[in-house]
Amino acid sequence: MATAEINGIQLYYEEYGSGFPIVFAHGAGGNHMSWWQQVPVLSRHYRCVTFDHRGWGLSLDVDDRGPAAFIKDLTRFIDYLGFDKTFLVAQSMGGLSCLGFAIRHPERVRGLVMANTFAGMRRDVWLASNDELRLLVQSVWQRRREDGVKRALGKGFAAANKDRAFLYKQIRMLNEHGPNRLQTETQVQRLRALERTGETGITREVLAALPTPVLFIGGEDDEVMPVSLMAVAETLIPNARMTVISGAGHSVYFEQPDVFNQLLLDFFAACDA
Repeated sequence: MATAEINGIQLYYEEYGSGFPIVFAHGAGGNHMSWWQQVPVLSRHYRCVTFDHRGWGLSLDVDDRGPAAFIKDLTRFIDYLGFDKTFLVAQSMGGLSCLGFAIRHPERVRGLVMANTFAGMRRDVWLASNDELRLLVQSVWQRRREDGVKRALGKGFAAANKDRAFLYKQIRMLNEHGPNRLQTETQVQRLRALERTGETGITREVLAALPTPVLFIGGEDDEVMPVSLMAVAETLIPNARMTVISGAGHSVYFEQPDVFNQLLLDFFAACDA
């Protein structure tokens, strides 16, 4: 448990295990604690680093730069850790940080996992989709807004796993009731605005030139980052492949950790080879 003085903030992080490094970047509903089912398994083989994005968990966003600083934060953080090269694992919002770093420093990323995410490339995924797909996805998002039901976990998960669903909520509450008093929806809108205006510098041409191996992991029942759009994202990166997990929602890493962990181990082994 430590903090890194980088890019004007104290970034909270934790390290476990030894060997080649993996850096885990959480989503908007998570923080460093999200990876409790990954670290005990992967730290047997790798040096695992979890951290809190600025404004989340225990990393204070003292200058209110918000998601606009995520990519630079991650770059400075990896420099701080002294990693010449690393694996990156991104969940949802974390895709902006990890994809942004991989595009700017492809020689430093041995492999990138984009779990339940196409963050960072949202605009180009949308433009590459056809009208029928856009209408279908818009209908799902509109229903979520109107019903007020914004389920992140898969259908039936909470009913069948009350203890784990409770923990999922408690992890999120560290953001909202911890030192940041995070207003998640406001920060997510700031994140999406970055992508709409192209401030991240991630374009279709840039994606097509990315040499990094990328594994997309989608949840069959994910309504936040639908697998239909993730499939479009896969086509925009030349060395990418995708796996869809049946019965999972927006948090495969949490809902089906054994499956998720094995996918990571197999992907990393292929990258090493």
